[in-house]
Amino acid sequence: MSIVKLTDADIAARLQTLPEWSQPGEEIQRTFRFKDFVAAMAFVDRIAERAESVQHHPDILIRYSRVTLSLSTHDAGGISDKDFEFAAASDLIGAECAAR
Repeated sequence: MSIVKLTDADIAARLQTLPEWSQPGEEIQRTFRFKDFVAAMAFVDRIAERAESVQHHPDILIRYSRVTLSLSTHDAGGISDKDFEFAAASDLIGAECAAR
């Protein structure tokens, strides 16, 4: 099955539903903030599990209590539905980890 790259208009519309996410180029990105390094790493562990289960892997940058996820679909040559699905799931995981 072919994965389709979204148009700029589609991306802009979908970003409206994920206000913490932005589009710096050919990816969508968000920085999550946690109370400390341990909480940030718990989030990264959960993200890694999710990535493996759906076979869609974000770029992850860890800076002590901040974790930045960058999503792009290489097979589509840019941003696809898969990225927005993963972003929404990441927001839920982030909220759960921050509440701990």
